[in-house]
Amino acid sequence: MICGVLTFRAPLSSSSSFPCDSKRPAKHSARLKIQCSNSSPDIPLTTEKIVNDSYLTGGAYDFDRASTSLTQKLLSSPKKVTIVRHGLSSWNKESRVQGSSNLSVLSETGVRQAERCRKALGNMYFDRCFSSPISRAKSTAEVIWQGREEPLVFLDSLKEAHLFYLEGMKNVDAREKYPKEYTTWREDPANFTVNGIYPVRKLWGTAREAWKEILLSSGENFLVITHKSILRALICTALGLSPERFRSIDVNNGGISVFTFNKKGEAMLQSLNMTAHMYNDHTYLY
Repeated sequence: MICGVLTFRAPLSSSSSFPCDSKRPAKHSARLKIQCSNSSPDIPLTTEKIVNDSYLTGGAYDFDRASTSLTQKLLSSPKKVTIVRHGLSSWNKESRVQGSSNLSVLSETGVRQAERCRKALGNMYFDRCFSSPISRAKSTAEVIWQGREEPLVFLDSLKEAHLFYLEGMKNVDAREKYPKEYTTWREDPANFTVNGIYPVRKLWGTAREAWKEILLSSGENFLVITHKSILRALICTALGLSPERFRSIDVNNGGISVFTFNKKGEAMLQSLNMTAHMYNDHTYLY
């Protein structure tokens, strides 16, 4: 399935059916339609947007004050941010705790997932791509960004949470060796602590830093490649959710989520964990 954007211009004046019927220049209004390739002419379009920005199918007219500004200053323009979780890694396959370790690398399956993401986003233009510099995310970003000339930027603020002695351990072994700590990490992650450090709570501050770096960059349309825990923190901080809501969000390897930001730096989540491209040749255009 391919979803596309069809743009055409219609005359504001009713004196002419088409622009070419008039001998004098006519003013036109912009009209935008988004349509999927398998749509039937008898079925209404999924979304239709007209010049006053109201969606005929009930989409949000505006989201002013729906969330708290992530920048605390006006942006030069509205922004759209597409976030992708890295492909399946070697430690994902082995059920190991990854954290910020650079030893877990993109697997062959992960490379194929990244290639699917590249194809699914092939019709999308991005001003730049931001990625975690950790191997599994970096490799995913390099596959997805292949063939593009726009900048690929690595941000430390997109690194995964540091999980100390749990990193590299198989989940079953970590549960057996550190039962109290592991249970807290799995069931009450906001209160998981090591030597007075709360990794998930710290991640909230890191996510806010990442948002500022991304949103205050020049451009309007960005791609972000990162890890599951920091991705959860990015989503939650954008929506005003606390660290206690850490496990209320889930994103698969190669899952795609999309945010829109107004000029105040306030967020609206448009799509969460899109994975259709993992099962067929689905492409996105939004």
